[in-house]
Amino acid sequence: MRTITLHDKTFELFLEAPIIDRAIGEMAGRINRELAGSNPLFLVILNGAFMFASDLLKRITIPGSEVSFLKIASYRGTASEGSVRELIGLEHDVTGRTVVILEDVVDSGKSMQYLLELLVQRKPETVRVAALFFKPKALTCQIPVDYYGLELGNDFIIGRGLDYDGLGRNLPDLYKLSK
Repeated sequence: MRTITLHDKTFELFLEAPIIDRAIGEMAGRINRELAGSNPLFLVILNGAFMFASDLLKRITIPGSEVSFLKIASYRGTASEGSVRELIGLEHDVTGRTVVILEDVVDSGKSMQYLLELLVQRKPETVRVAALFFKPKALTCQIPVDYYGLELGNDFIIGRGLDYDGLGRNLPDLYKLSK
């Protein structure tokens, strides 16, 4: 599909699945090399990162890797609410662990900043951030993004786990809002 309409908005094809898959493979290779010998806890941020996490974790070859889930939110529609709400909490003990946060997109960075502050209180050995998509021009706070698949502009995007009011997460390709 070249265009798709969800609710009241039209989106146009932006990146096809093979490009995204290749970026995920490269990221997995780097994580495997850099974290070999550790027993990382991959912390998947729901809802958006579930597809990215599934694709990435199939390629992670580090024995002893664990996966947990956390749900936080700051968006309604196409705009950030400006505040972050923790919806489902972290139940793993991260003391002394290597934690890798898996996020669909880092844009303003507010959700990630909130999460990093929350995790530091739990005394992990190290925290790394892995995002499928990174929008550096949208960043409003200083946060580390250790791994990212693809750098994007400030367009509103859907697909590959990203949604517009609940729709579009299932799309394997990435679409951007038509002007």
